[in-house]
Amino acid sequence: MTVLIKIVQVILALSILILIHELGHFTFAKMFGIRVDKFFLFFDVKGVKLLSTKTGWFSRLFPSLANKDTEYGIGWLPLGGYCKINGMIDESMDTEFMNSEPKPYEFRSKSAPKRFLVMVGGVLNNFLFAILLNIIILAAWGQSYLKNSENQIYVNKLSYDMGFRTGDRVLAFDDYVPENFGMLQADLVRKNVRQATVLRDGDTVSFYIDQSLYPEVINTPDVFSVAVPFVVDTIPPQSPNYGSGLQRGDRIVEVDGHPIRFVQDSRAVVGEHRNETLPIKALRGADTLDFGMKVDSTGMALIYAQIPGISVHTYSFVQAIPAGLKYTWTSVKGYLSDLKMVATPSTGAYKSVGSFIAIGQVFPGQWDWYSFLSIMALLSLMLGVMNLLPIRWTEDTYCSSFMR
Repeated sequence: MTVLIKIVQVILALSILILIHELGHFTFAKMFGIRVDKFFLFFDVKGVKLLSTKTGWFSRLFPSLANKDTEYGIGWLPLGGYCKINGMIDESMDTEFMNSEPKPYEFRSKSAPKRFLVMVGGVLNNFLFAILLNIIILAAWGQSYLKNSENQIYVNKLSYDMGFRTGDRVLAFDDYVPENFGMLQADLVRKNVRQATVLRDGDTVSFYIDQSLYPEVINTPDVFSVAVPFVVDTIPPQSPNYGSGLQRGDRIVEVDGHPIRFVQDSRAVVGEHRNETLPIKALRGADTLDFGMKVDSTGMALIYAQIPGISVHTYSFVQAIPAGLKYTWTSVKGYLSDLKMVATPSTGAYKSVGSFIAIGQVFPGQWDWYSFLSIMALLSLMLGVMNLLPIRWTEDTYCSSFMR
């Protein structure tokens, strides 16, 4: 079921984005009196069509559409979409019509500004659609993120080698003060940080970053994980520790004789004792209490810890408009920085470029409108930017959309 949900989300998202993109070319062409011969979702390779307004059962049911200049349809190859605009040279270099005089309804008969708008209409639509989605998301759900100023990092081997230590609180990257904990890894490489300043055990510590490690940073997930203090938030009824006596706010400081500072410290200990009960110590106020922690057959205790420092901003629809514009612009700048790194072989960023399958991995395994719309907004921006770099100045008949 998880795989099916992912597949449905990918197909639906890409189909919507393709239609939005091609609708931009289509709208400007129609606005300027240019004939659009075909408007298709997916490709009708070798003339095979799942649906067409000019052939088959659909044309018989709706004969008025069959007489229109434009053929609307759905192809069988779900890798994009296109609108075939009359009077443009396509990738097949079919130039026969160039031997005749330009007709008033052809693309080539229009002025340069009009031809330009037809060509960039898809990109414009992508950006407008992303802005609209971001406004809707902010108005409906607001914006939440982990505050960097209230969270500590839990290092892996790479971040340790760079000089960071578990429990550090990042104060600055060079002269930049990070706000969003979730963007620390991206900020590090996008800003080409040379020096990090952290709060470590009450002291301010600064150290230089070995920038030769940045290719690994780009291709390594979770360089900075949130170091979560093991403070009990909830214990669900399905947990083996439900009714154990632990209360919300208790801080677990020892498991089976091992000192515990963060939740991550407990995982290795707990995972080695499946179907066992381990002695633990927890702080409740000024008291240290003893409990037994039961571990299930999967090596989980199912005790959920409190996540500190979550910042939540809510917006009215009116407030969401400028906020959505700002968020979209920030996303564009970040994506351009990522593309610059991909184009620089020394960064190694090209190794992390995903495929069509990788796009599917981005979507969650269960339906969630917030995630779906957020991912679609980002993909729309990516599609818009990729179609601008560089702008295709050649007069393509097929204003084709590909998720690159």
